[in-house]
Amino acid sequence: MPDIKTIADRADVIVNGYAFIREDCRVRVLNLNNPDKAVVFTINGEVLETTMDDIELSIASRYLEQNLKYMED
Repeated sequence: MPDIKTIADRADVIVNGYAFIREDCRVRVLNLNNPDKAVVFTINGEVLETTMDDIELSIASRYLEQNLKYMED
Protein backbone atom coordinates (compact mmCIF):
# COMPACT_ATOMS: atom_id res chain seq x y z
CA MET A 1 0.00 0.00 0.00
CA PRO A 2 1.35 3.45 -0.87
CA ASP A 3 2.25 5.73 2.00
CA ILE A 4 -0.04 8.55 3.15
CA LYS A 5 2.03 11.31 1.51
CA THR A 6 1.84 9.58 -1.88
CA ILE A 7 -1.94 9.23 -1.57
CA ALA A 8 -2.32 12.85 -0.47
CA ASP A 9 -0.18 14.05 -3.39
CA ARG A 10 -2.30 12.02 -5.81
CA ALA A 11 -5.65 13.20 -4.39
CA ASP A 12 -7.88 15.36 -6.55
CA VAL A 13 -9.30 17.00 -3.43
CA ILE A 14 -8.57 16.80 0.30
CA VAL A 15 -11.37 17.86 2.65
CA ASN A 16 -10.93 17.81 6.44
CA GLY A 17 -8.42 14.96 6.28
CA TYR A 18 -10.25 12.89 3.65
CA ALA A 19 -8.41 12.34 0.36
CA PHE A 20 -10.65 11.95 -2.70
CA ILE A 21 -9.21 10.28 -5.79
CA ARG A 22 -11.36 10.02 -8.90
CA GLU A 23 -10.77 6.94 -11.08
CA ASP A 24 -13.03 6.56 -14.12
CA CYS A 25 -16.54 6.04 -12.73
CA ARG A 26 -15.42 5.64 -9.11
CA VAL A 27 -14.17 7.85 -6.32
CA ARG A 28 -11.85 6.40 -3.69
CA VAL A 29 -11.83 8.12 -0.31
CA LEU A 30 -9.24 7.60 2.40
CA ASN A 31 -9.24 9.06 5.89
CA LEU A 32 -5.66 10.34 6.08
CA ASN A 33 -5.85 10.50 9.88
CA ASN A 34 -6.96 6.87 10.13
CA PRO A 35 -5.88 5.03 6.94
CA ASP A 36 -7.79 1.88 7.91
CA LYS A 37 -10.97 3.79 7.08
CA ALA A 38 -11.77 4.00 3.37
CA VAL A 39 -14.69 3.89 0.98
CA VAL A 40 -15.22 3.50 -2.75
CA PHE A 41 -18.18 5.38 -4.23
CA THR A 42 -19.68 5.31 -7.68
CA ILE A 43 -19.71 8.73 -9.34
CA ASN A 44 -23.39 8.91 -8.28
CA GLY A 45 -22.49 8.47 -4.61
CA GLU A 46 -23.44 4.83 -4.18
CA VAL A 47 -21.17 2.83 -1.87
CA LEU A 48 -19.32 -0.03 -3.57
CA GLU A 49 -17.19 -1.04 -0.59
CA THR A 50 -16.17 0.45 2.73
CA THR A 51 -14.40 -0.01 6.04
CA MET A 52 -16.05 3.07 7.56
CA ASP A 53 -18.81 3.06 10.16
CA ASP A 54 -22.17 4.64 9.31
CA ILE A 55 -21.36 8.05 10.82
CA GLU A 56 -18.03 8.41 9.02
CA LEU A 57 -19.59 7.10 5.81
CA SER A 58 -22.26 9.79 6.07
CA ILE A 59 -19.57 12.46 6.50
CA ALA A 60 -17.53 11.20 3.53
CA SER A 61 -20.67 11.00 1.41
CA ARG A 62 -21.60 14.60 2.21
CA TYR A 63 -18.05 15.78 1.41
CA LEU A 64 -18.22 13.92 -1.91
CA GLU A 65 -21.52 15.54 -2.82
CA GLN A 66 -20.20 19.02 -1.94
CA ASN A 67 -16.86 18.65 -3.75
CA LEU A 68 -17.45 16.38 -6.75
CA LYS A 69 -17.52 19.43 -9.04
CA TYR A 70 -13.85 20.08 -8.17
CA MET A 71 -12.84 16.59 -9.32
CA GLU A 72 -14.08 16.89 -12.90
CA ASP A 73 -11.60 16.29 -15.71
